[in-house]
Amino acid sequence: MLADARVALAYRGERHEFRNGLDALIQVLRLMLETDAFFALAAYRLEVRVRALRVPVLPWLAHRLSIMTAQLSIAEAATIHPGVFIPHGQVVIYGMVEVQPFASLLPWVTLGPAIGQVVGPKIGVRAVIGTGAKVIGDIEVGAGARVGTSAVVHDDVPPETTVVGMPARAIDA
Repeated sequence: MLADARVALAYRGERHEFRNGLDALIQVLRLMLETDAFFALAAYRLEVRVRALRVPVLPWLAHRLSIMTAQLSIAEAATIHPGVFIPHGQVVIYGMVEVQPFASLLPWVTLGPAIGQVVGPKIGVRAVIGTGAKVIGDIEVGAGARVGTSAVVHDDVPPETTVVGMPARAIDA
């Protein structure tokens, strides 16, 4: 949660270094109260933790809480590394998807496998997935890549590349 909080605070232009454990706790709780998406991400982190501890029912409740607060639905098979930024929720991640640290997932993003597959995309460090984008299939979005608004991505995106359109194509940035 601390890595998620640091990234969220940095994106918000707020102080993102914590003075001590109490300051970190206060900042995390404040973010949870102020932003539905951060609260939903915290619920996802709770879901993963209690599932690993084999606690019954709580993972299901945490998942439902994540969906109800920010329409954030993350599959059990997905791996969302600490430090991912989801500013507004409305994100669906299903299948075996991996999202690396410092990636940003804007509203209405869908990440998942192609029809008939179980492995979905791997989103690289510092990649930005634009509003309404769909990244589908066993592909890789490279480090620092940018997926434009409403783009539909079915092929790998090289690092530091911007793709737009349906189907997504690289543009000169």
